[in-house]
Amino acid sequence: MASEDDFEEPQFFDKDRHLQFLEMMYALLPSHYQTQEINRLTLAYFIIVGFDVLGSLDRIDKDAVIKWVLSLQAHPKNEDELNKGQFYGFHGSRSSQFQSNVEGVSVPNGSHLASTYCALAILKTVGYDLSLIDSTPILESMKNLQQSDGSFMPIHSGAETDLRFLFCAVSICFMLGNWSGMDREKAKEYIISCQSYDGGFGLIPGSESHGGATYCAVASLRLMGFIEDDLLSKITSPCIIDVPMLVDWSLQRQAGDGGFQGRPNKPTDTCYAFWVGGVLKILGAHKFIDENGLRRFLLTCQSQYGGFSKFPGQLPDLYHSYYGFCAFSLLDEPGLHPVSVELGMTDIATVGLSL
Repeated sequence: MASEDDFEEPQFFDKDRHLQFLEMMYALLPSHYQTQEINRLTLAYFIIVGFDVLGSLDRIDKDAVIKWVLSLQAHPKNEDELNKGQFYGFHGSRSSQFQSNVEGVSVPNGSHLASTYCALAILKTVGYDLSLIDSTPILESMKNLQQSDGSFMPIHSGAETDLRFLFCAVSICFMLGNWSGMDREKAKEYIISCQSYDGGFGLIPGSESHGGATYCAVASLRLMGFIEDDLLSKITSPCIIDVPMLVDWSLQRQAGDGGFQGRPNKPTDTCYAFWVGGVLKILGAHKFIDENGLRRFLLTCQSQYGGFSKFPGQLPDLYHSYYGFCAFSLLDEPGLHPVSVELGMTDIATVGLSL
């Protein structure tokens, strides 16, 4: 007779089960993802780049992926349209390409900075030459999204501005190899203004430090060339951010169960193993992470169905699964491709891009 121990979760990174999870998601998304239809391109990013992190990109139809992603790019009809303020990046899904009506007037739905970042990351991952993209409309219209304080709106019609969308803009310029789409000095000053008294970064100036915001800040500064890698070994040199306090704040986010939290007094969560762990990697302080403790925590979030959940015992989702894979890559899990932390892609995919 089978014992209870026979049904315990494996205490190792179950790559085969994770690949089955991604293959299922690649073939057909479960019904509960219907509410995220507008973010279909982002979900595809988690799947496609997830396959690459797991070293199994051969399991997808790259040509079909390229064709689908390129079909979501927004194009101005003429130069006059380009000057009207709309952002011409990538739409998040097919439905967001439809026009909406405001008081009887047809208004085209705008493309989105996050969707554009995901589109370019997918294309680069599957080997598409980004120089083939008509990048002029993207970069020219993206300038309209940058605010006077250096922050970015994600869409042309107005929305919240914070470090998430600044990171997307920075990554877009970096991947396209063209910084004409933004004012880097203003962006740098905005990032600096978001560092809090405790060393971490808030999403906006004066807000509470947050693991995701801190990643966006540090990764953006690195991609723009304003900070060097392995900053911890160079703290005697002048730096535009307070590195010792940042390292201290980041290390304090690893809790007693081994996992990372996004803010003080919050539960540990799979995704922060990448967000905060990635910050420590960029700073050269990842050697201070309790890797065994982090591995143990992540394995409690590994699902029997493949993928990772946010917290132990929950069902897996694409977001936390992808960042769980990336976290194990940072832990040098055998069989996984190394991750380029600053871009959220693999080192292999970023060949041709240099910091």
